[in-house]
Amino acid sequence: MSKNVAEQVYEKSYDEATTWLREHQFDVLEAPGTTNRIFMRKYNCSAAIQKNDNDGVKIFAYPGYLVGSEIAKLVNRGYQQFLKTTKTEVPATADHLKALHQFTEELKEAIGAPSLYNESLGTVSDSYAYDRVEQRDQPEASRPKRPWEKAATRPKNAKVAK
Repeated sequence: MSKNVAEQVYEKSYDEATTWLREHQFDVLEAPGTTNRIFMRKYNCSAAIQKNDNDGVKIFAYPGYLVGSEIAKLVNRGYQQFLKTTKTEVPATADHLKALHQFTEELKEAIGAPSLYNESLGTVSDSYAYDRVEQRDQPEASRPKRPWEKAATRPKNAKVAK
């Protein structure tokens, strides 16, 4: 007989989540000019949550490693992961990834979000660009022609081998 091992996810209220964060040594800062939105920081990582309509929690700014004073997005280029902000991009080290992974798992526990298998294996990037093919996301008509796609043109006086 097989038992159902799936656990019910208990989503916490906004007040329960903020209390949990404070009790677990997160630096919590009320967002200026808004109510029911907080930024939290730990392990040099940061994220923001806000209260949703039914007193639950919604992630406002997804977890990222702090580069300067900005939350960086994790970009995976296949050969290396990078921390990217609006101003800079730096290679992500193992210490960066470990801190970001730990922060994300603790945040999920704080708000009562499920911890998914693929995310529990390691850090998940915000963006993937493995093949490095430029302009792949543009419509085909607006992409530049590749050398092998251009029609072969021959000078008028060129001789053809027989």
